[in-house]
Amino acid sequence: MFVSHLTLRDFRSYALAELSLEAGTSVLVGHNGVGKTNVVEAIGYLSTQASHRVANDAPLVRFGAERAIVGARVERGKQGTAVELEVIPGRANRARINRSNPTRAREALGIVRSVLFAPEDLELVKGDPGARRRFLDDLVVQLRPDQGAVRADYERVLKQRNALLKSIRGGGRMSSSHEATLDVWDAHLAAAGARVLRNRVHVLGLVAPHLAESYASLTDGSKAATALYLSTVTGDAERVAAPGEPVADPRLVGARLPEYEALLLAALQGARRREAERGVTLVGPHRDDVMLGLGPAPAKGFASHGETWSLALALRLASYSVLTDDDPAPTARPVLMLDDVFAELDARRRAKLVATVTQAEQIIVTAAVREDVPAEVDARLIPVGPGWVGSEPEPSEDEASLSAPPGAADLDEPSGLVEADAEALMHTPLPDDAAAAGAPGATQEPGPTATSGAGAIASLLGGERE
Repeated sequence: MFVSHLTLRDFRSYALAELSLEAGTSVLVGHNGVGKTNVVEAIGYLSTQASHRVANDAPLVRFGAERAIVGARVERGKQGTAVELEVIPGRANRARINRSNPTRAREALGIVRSVLFAPEDLELVKGDPGARRRFLDDLVVQLRPDQGAVRADYERVLKQRNALLKSIRGGGRMSSSHEATLDVWDAHLAAAGARVLRNRVHVLGLVAPHLAESYASLTDGSKAATALYLSTVTGDAERVAAPGEPVADPRLVGARLPEYEALLLAALQGARRREAERGVTLVGPHRDDVMLGLGPAPAKGFASHGETWSLALALRLASYSVLTDDDPAPTARPVLMLDDVFAELDARRRAKLVATVTQAEQIIVTAAVREDVPAEVDARLIPVGPGWVGSEPEPSEDEASLSAPPGAADLDEPSGLVEADAEALMHTPLPDDAAAAGAPGATQEPGPTATSGAGAIASLLGGERE
């Protein structure tokens, strides 16, 4: 699988950008802050409909715009699919697939599969539990797109239950009416939470052996990497798994949905008094964590900076292997994206990483300078600048005239005509950024790596947007 064309409209720093890509390795090269990460973030967003950098969609929309559009053409063997996501902060996002009418965004899940490693992934090791929970939830969505609504359902029920607990706390005592209402919400939360819990434990069981292998391939192998699901439902204490140990409490490994539901319901009943006193739900998947270990110690707080980088990268490589195992066809391999990775690795880890990622059909790397990428990587270089990617937009005729050096005009021209032209030019309004992005001469010229023009999104789908 590879992305052959990417279109961004009002996404992050891009008013309009179009990029043609190929299979193999591409390196986006540009100074820090010009928008390289925005490109790989957009591809990742098509995969999971979540950003690895922010918790909500509002920052994805260019400042001053109402919505953003991310479109791509994805090639899988001889089959090509065009997908477009419309990001609308505060409202439900919409999707278009090929020439279809707009539909729910979740219908587009599964079309693009990708794995992105970025500096933010250090939080998977040293950050709060939420980062590790999201890692599992995002992988679940890529493996089984139909599970995309499961976490949202759980969060919706959790919000309602917390509101009830808050009102009970404010009243000072729990009445029989409160008890009955909590029974109802406990049943709903247990049903929704059972699916979240089952999905996470199952996926972590797939990740764990690949995590051990990936970490060993990036290091000298002196420490074993492990992962253990710590659930508030089973009252797990913080501990480190031994190599080969099950990834969760035995009651959670391989259990059926009714069993997960019964465990969660019992945990809620046991915590009811404490929850009423504090006004918040204290047990459930939203409070769970994943304990990452290196050897006998937890990685968080004990791993060195280099070990933290290697473990975070190994987690992403493990998720890549899980996705590959799920569909072993060579044309189904996910897009692998490495955001400013090589600059943080020593020469030995760089070489090991290069040897590990060669199986991917498409690799997209970002780097501030070409020298950050190992010389043995046969890559296509794509320049990136402020607001553009692929090739720098050529100035409009007005901008070229204003920047022409003195004496560039024909000095033999009658002075009256020269003065008239200058007067007209001074009264010609310069377009603002948005207008310039769609005006002839202000957009990128089509080339081997980038194209531009009006109706960019529609060109992917074979028609104008409605």
